Amino acid sequence: MANEPESRNNQLLCALPDTEWQRWLPHLEAVEMPLGQVLYESGSTLSHVYFPTSSIVSLLYVMEDGASAEIAVVGNEGIVGISIFMGGESTTSRAVVQSAGKGWRLSAQAIKEEFNRAGPVLHLLLRYTQALITQMAQTAVCNRHHSLDQQLCRWLLLSLDRLQGSELVMTQELIANMLGVRREGVTESALKLQRAGLIRYARGRISVLDRQGLEQRSCECYAVVKKEYDRLLPNQLAI
Repeated sequence: MANEPESRNNQLLCALPDTEWQRWLPHLEAVEMPLGQVLYESGSTLSHVYFPTSSIVSLLYVMEDGASAEIAVVGNEGIVGISIFMGGESTTSRAVVQSAGKGWRLSAQAIKEEFNRAGPVLHLLLRYTQALITQMAQTAVCNRHHSLDQQLCRWLLLSLDRLQGSELVMTQELIANMLGVRREGVTESALKLQRAGLIRYARGRISVLDRQGLEQRSCECYAVVKKEYDRLLPNQLAI
């Protein structure tokens, strides 16, 4: 059973009306989400949905040769495993914890029952799904049309929005895998941002020193995604 104050650190859980919230409480299970944990693989049937609180999960598309690229990130604003309630049961992406932390999980059967009640939960989850689709579409456009510097800024900002602090524990190799680029490219872009005084990078830790500067250096893709999440999923969503 979930601890009420802690579980409300996820914005979707926080947005649940009280009746639904009380019904969910006995079924939410606290989970540790260590760096690199695979929550599900491409094509596998999902057994749970996850609500990150202090962790960030990366949704990746993996090619036949093993190459991968990130299509979206999910943190304390969202839910991992939308294919369960959207009717697909499985998905072509892989979900991997990119920033260690904690979260809650709910069984596939429980989330499907809630969705099929066709009440406030359905509307909340559909709004979140629309916001997630926007992020996926904007990521595809960004990766095609914008520089690696801009992509890195977008990625850092999206990750920061899903963390409580201003520091990311992240190796350049992992960032390269997320962005689907070579590690050397990430190294060069990170050094540019560091020389500009926007970040400090050392031993797998990225500290953001000037968030406003990052936003100015980023392409419009970050602002488009953030605006859509804010429109559809304010911190206290009234349904």
